[in-house]
Amino acid sequence: MPCAPARRCPTQTASRRIQFVKSLAAAACMACLTLGAYAQPAPDYLLYVASEAADRITLIRFDGSTLRVEREIDTGLMPVEIDGPHGLGMSPDGQSFFVSLAHGLPNGALWKYSTSTNRPIGRVTLGMFPATLQVSPSGEFVYVVNFNLHGDPVPSSVSVVHAETMLELARIQTCRMPHGSRFNAQGTRHYSACMMDDTVVEIDTATLRVSRYFRLADGAEGGGNGPPPITPVAQHDMTAHGADAVSATPLTCSPTWVQPSADGASIFVACNGTSQIVEIGIDAWTIRRRLPGRNGVYNLAATHDGRLLVTTNRREQSASIIDVQTGNETARVATPRRAVHGVAITSDDRYAFVSSEGIGAEPGSVIAIDLSRLAVVATVDVAPQAGGIDVR
Repeated sequence: MPCAPARRCPTQTASRRIQFVKSLAAAACMACLTLGAYAQPAPDYLLYVASEAADRITLIRFDGSTLRVEREIDTGLMPVEIDGPHGLGMSPDGQSFFVSLAHGLPNGALWKYSTSTNRPIGRVTLGMFPATLQVSPSGEFVYVVNFNLHGDPVPSSVSVVHAETMLELARIQTCRMPHGSRFNAQGTRHYSACMMDDTVVEIDTATLRVSRYFRLADGAEGGGNGPPPITPVAQHDMTAHGADAVSATPLTCSPTWVQPSADGASIFVACNGTSQIVEIGIDAWTIRRRLPGRNGVYNLAATHDGRLLVTTNRREQSASIIDVQTGNETARVATPRRAVHGVAITSDDRYAFVSSEGIGAEPGSVIAIDLSRLAVVATVDVAPQAGGIDVR
C-alpha cells in the first residue's frame, strides 16, 4: 500500500540514508587516498663512498632533498699507514658491497662488507694497487683492475674474484695502468682502459681471456683480437695520484674510463688527455663518434634507459649530463670540491651522485643531481679524497 503524500515512506528514507552514508564514505576514502599520495615521503637512497686518504667508508642517506651521513666505517689493517680504499661496488642484491684497498705490502686487497652490519665479511689479496671494481650483473664475480701505480711501467692485470668465497679465480694480464672496470648489461664482456697505452681492453667473461683491444692513439686508431701489443710506455700526468709523470712518448687520448651503452651496442671512452668522449661500436669495432667533453673528463656513468651519460670533469671541478642520442651536453653543474672523481646513478634513473676528492686539507664531497631538473639538489662533505662511490 503506497504511503500517503503527507508522510515519508520508511523504506525510501532508509534507502536515502544508506546512499548518503555511502557517499560520505566514498568521499572520505578519496580524501585519504589523495592525502596519502601527497604525504608519501620520497624514496630513500643509500650510498657508500670510499675516502682514500682517511681509510674511511661513509654511508650516506638521501631522501630526495638532503644528503645525510648515516655512518662512518673505518677500514684497513695498517694502523700507522694509509691502506687507501679506492674502488667501491655494490652487489646487485644490495646485501653486500666491495672495497679495494689500494696500498699493501706490496699488494693490495679486496674487502667484502655486509650492508646489514657494515662490517667486513671477507678479504682477498690481489695485485699492486687494486683500484676500480664492479660486481658482475649475476652477482657471482667481482672484477678489479690492478692499477700498479707505484710499480714498474709494465703490463698489469684484471683480477677476477668469486664474490661468495672471496677467492681470486684469475689474474688476466691486460695493459699498463688499467683503470675503470665495467661490464656490459649482459655480463658477457668486461671493459677497462689502459692509461699508459692509449688502449681499451675487452675481456670475454666466459673464457676469462682478453678477446679484443682498441688503440686510441692519434693517427693509430684501430682494434685487433687478443691482448694489446706492447708499445713504448706513454706519458700521463699522474701527479694527482701521488706519483711523478712518466717521461716518455706523449699520450693523446689517455683513457681513464670505459662505459658500455645500455643496449650493449657501443662503449664510451673518457679521453682524459684530449677531453673527448669516444664512442666505439661493438660489432664493427670502429669509432662511431667523437663527442666534445669538458676539461679532464674522467669517469662516466650511463642511465639504465640509455638516454643520458653523466661525466666527471676532473680538471674543471664540474660534472656534465650528455644526451646520448644527440651527443650534446644538456647541463653542467659545479662541484664544491676539486679533483672530481666518481659517479653513480640510481636504479630508477632519477638521481646521479658525484664524489670529489678535494685538494690538500680540503674534505671530500658528494653531490646529488636531479636528472629530471638537471640541477644539484643536495651536497654533503665527507672524509678527504672521496673516490669510489655506488648506490644501493
